Amino acid sequence: MIGGILLPAPAQLLSHRLSLWNRRPRPGPRCSLSKQGHRFLSTLIATDSDDISATRHLLRKFVGSSSKHVALSTLSHLVSPTTTSHYRLCSLALPLYLEISEASWFDWNSKLVAELVALLYKLERFDEAETLVTESVSKLGSRERDLCSFYSQLIYSQSKHNSERGVLDYCTKLKLVLLHSSSVYLKQRGYASMVEGFCLIGLPRKAEELMEEMKELGLKLSKFEFRSLVYSYGKSGYLRDMKRIVVEMERMGFQLDTVGSNMVLNSFGSHNELSELVSSLQKIEASGVLFSIRTYNSVLNSCPTISLLLQDLKSVPLSLEELMGNLDENEAVLVKILVGSSVLEETMQWKPKELKLDLHGMHLTSAYLIILQWFHQLQCKFLAENRVLPGEIIVVCGAGKHSVVRGESPVKRLIKEILLRIGCPLRIDRKNVGCFIAKGKVFMEWLSNYNATIHERIS
Repeated sequence: MIGGILLPAPAQLLSHRLSLWNRRPRPGPRCSLSKQGHRFLSTLIATDSDDISATRHLLRKFVGSSSKHVALSTLSHLVSPTTTSHYRLCSLALPLYLEISEASWFDWNSKLVAELVALLYKLERFDEAETLVTESVSKLGSRERDLCSFYSQLIYSQSKHNSERGVLDYCTKLKLVLLHSSSVYLKQRGYASMVEGFCLIGLPRKAEELMEEMKELGLKLSKFEFRSLVYSYGKSGYLRDMKRIVVEMERMGFQLDTVGSNMVLNSFGSHNELSELVSSLQKIEASGVLFSIRTYNSVLNSCPTISLLLQDLKSVPLSLEELMGNLDENEAVLVKILVGSSVLEETMQWKPKELKLDLHGMHLTSAYLIILQWFHQLQCKFLAENRVLPGEIIVVCGAGKHSVVRGESPVKRLIKEILLRIGCPLRIDRKNVGCFIAKGKVFMEWLSNYNATIHERIS
């Protein structure tokens, strides 16, 4: 009996066919909760927690009447580290899993088991977690590849729940498997998993110790380990160590790519090291590494003046020239470098019938700079060259489905205010409220008076 619920015998826990990894773990089911799953969880909350029989009946009835997708997505919702669930619901994740494991369609999934074990650690139900792991390992037998994959998934799941104890426990178990293995491939992958786990829970020094062990064992370090370590040191505020690892990484022949560069920029920015941010961005630009939307986000979120200006949308500068005049020296350098990149071109889709600017993935600061940059470029490059704009102009900003307050998109509100203040003919699309739309001819006429309109509004 676990959590007050009568469970199937332990021998039945993983009695079904195992579908194991070949090279990578199978992806687990997504945790988007269906309407049926939501109703089931609501019913569980309303049920008397002391009525074990009623709870057991509800679990069995739900699994018996649900499709595979609904049952697994509901369980995934309960074990997800991003889900804030009722404590009692979390405690019922294991009983629900055991009911599901008896279904005819059940197919063992390492990711799901690992997530469940991580949840049990979070609930401090260590004995039950160990029972689940022991029986899983028993089913896997002596197959080294499968054991390493399973332990690696356990480490990753524990790190997502930020469980230092969990990461340490399963790193120890994985090391034992690797110690008796003659496979360089498995050792390479196993150590990479352990390095990632320690980096994710903010223990970069332990991760670096593991990397030293890799060298001693003759294993090759990859960009993955270095990048994980760079990010972990940076996120933890050990900026000197982060810079040291970047130098070591480059000495080993691994150049920072766009993702790694964004990690460095974000680290300097989040710790208010603006001068270091400028220096790093200049170095990244000189190295030829391409910028991305995340580069914009990392850099611009670190500019205090821009963030301050965006607190009052009714007085925010309406042109690049006016914005630059409000920035201090460091921020001005950062904006100048970003504007000189190819990110704007990559966010535009130019087709014969439409010109689309897509602001998806941009934080408020990035969307602000991009829209000003877009107006400036359209006027300088296309209007000056007497080019004809497509028949339709579209700016996509999203309807706020993923905003903090669903349906209230800060980017949409910003764009709407700017368009209103400069008299731009772009209007919310009736067919898609996440877009602004205008006829190309009307937009072209407005664009020809863009500067005059701005100066008139400002004055």
